[in-house]
Amino acid sequence: MFSKIGRLSCFLMVASFVFALQSCSEYQKVLKNEEVKPKYDLAQKYYEEEDYKRANRLFEQIAPKYVGKPQGERVLFFLANTYFQREDFNMAGYQFERFIKSYPKSEKVPEASFLGAKSYYELSPEYSLDQTDTDKALVKLQTFINAYPDSEFFGQANDMAQELTTKKEKKAFEIAKQYNKLGQFNYDMLKSAVASLDNFVSDFPGSIYREEAFYVKVEATTNLALNSFESLKPERLQTAKAAYNALKKQYPETKYAEKADDLLETIEKELNNNTLTNTSKEAK
Repeated sequence: MFSKIGRLSCFLMVASFVFALQSCSEYQKVLKNEEVKPKYDLAQKYYEEEDYKRANRLFEQIAPKYVGKPQGERVLFFLANTYFQREDFNMAGYQFERFIKSYPKSEKVPEASFLGAKSYYELSPEYSLDQTDTDKALVKLQTFINAYPDSEFFGQANDMAQELTTKKEKKAFEIAKQYNKLGQFNYDMLKSAVASLDNFVSDFPGSIYREEAFYVKVEATTNLALNSFESLKPERLQTAKAAYNALKKQYPETKYAEKADDLLETIEKELNNNTLTNTSKEAK
């Protein structure tokens, strides 16, 4: 015999199953119905229950029917947000943009602007991949930050923008370091390394990688000078020395001091050798 608890548990399971069947039956019935009002009511019910999958399907069907009507603003925002909640961020970004264009005076525009920007933020890939969506997200986030400094989402938007900026910094810096690494086998790549490092320091003046970038430039310019034709060595050695001085000026207590000092010693030795060689030639 079933205990009272067992009978109650069984009853609840059956009741839940019956309710699920009825709910599914109601959804299918309304979905196939041509009437708009039942779809609107059920879509809103599902939305409030956080059943975003079914709410999304119904809002998709009725959104065109509410264009220009009082409920249109509500329907289009809910439609965009159901895409967002379902993590379909491509469609969410598009629909939030559509909402803002359709209802520019809506009180929901700040939230839509933030969620649209966050959709692109969610699409941003790891730093080593193409950063097109990262660029889009940064533009959207900056637009939101500039337009709504008092928004409850302002702090979160700032944090996301900083995270994406750091990601772009990392990509740019890793490219420069890769050029420097390849320079061990192809010295012409060192020219690309130096150019990339200069661009990096200029483009990202507050980067967490800035100090390392100054050091890597010392390394790249030194190796480029050492592997140059004799006629080019003096000028390139002076360029390497200038890179060392720039590092020490920007970061007097740099953590790369020991390695940088070793490079400077090599630079000075080569400059002295070059001076002695030229003096000897002139004496002859």
